Amino acid sequence: MFTLLLSEGATELAQSAQNVNLEKVIQQIITFSVDAGKSILLAAVIFIAGRFLISVINRLVVQMMERRKIDATIQSFLRSFINILLTILLLISVVSALGVNTTSFAALLASAGVAIGMALSGNLQNLAGGLIILLFKPYKVGDYIDAQGVSGTVKEIQIFHTVLTTPDNKIIYVPNGSLSSGSVTNYSLSALRRVDWTIGVEYGTEIEKVRQTALDLIKKDSRILTDPAPFIALSALADSSVNITIRVWTKNEDYWGVFFDMNQNIYEVFNKEGIAFPFPQVTVHQA
Repeated sequence: MFTLLLSEGATELAQSAQNVNLEKVIQQIITFSVDAGKSILLAAVIFIAGRFLISVINRLVVQMMERRKIDATIQSFLRSFINILLTILLLISVVSALGVNTTSFAALLASAGVAIGMALSGNLQNLAGGLIILLFKPYKVGDYIDAQGVSGTVKEIQIFHTVLTTPDNKIIYVPNGSLSSGSVTNYSLSALRRVDWTIGVEYGTEIEKVRQTALDLIKKDSRILTDPAPFIALSALADSSVNITIRVWTKNEDYWGVFFDMNQNIYEVFNKEGIAFPFPQVTVHQA
């Protein structure tokens, strides 16, 4: 009987111990869940508020730069740089709110930064290239350039890339590193541009008539400048034609209008004046 009572007591003690351990585990889970929930909620609030604050700061920076009439090239670069910097600070704040030790995180970030920097050395070169472009200004926002096999109007100069818009409305991202170290043709830098044509006429055509007809067409176009004076000369005796070179100067913004209009005018007026355009031909002599 005593043994039975002892056995029952031991069973009750074991059950009580198990209940106590279970309660502790449940209490720990509840405490952890509450703490984690608070941290996640706080991190979410910081993230949402941070994104809103970043957008507000970006708008204020843009307004401040516009009021001070800062160059559009510098504006696009600074907007990109400030946005990336603020986003990094926001991510660090969110990680800190989640309970991660920011000191260890910073050390880890520094170590990762070295590895990433080695892997992304090209982007660091692009960053340096962007700074060089801002410093020496080989082009600015709004300029039409030709570089690295592509042409277009500069839309933005970002930290790592220059964004070009082509005449057919394509968007091209060109690395700043290649732009700062390679050749760039800037068509917008000078106020004046020279327009060139090479016109082939038949052998036997009176060259002075061709010259005078071309001069009359040039004088009728008010967009063509008289200083520097137009240039017309016989440039080559080709296989099937006598080539006449015409060179005139115009304002940069009138370049393409003058080029295309003069092409049409030369074709129409030369035909009316009996100045023929030759076709490639071969003369065969039979013995």
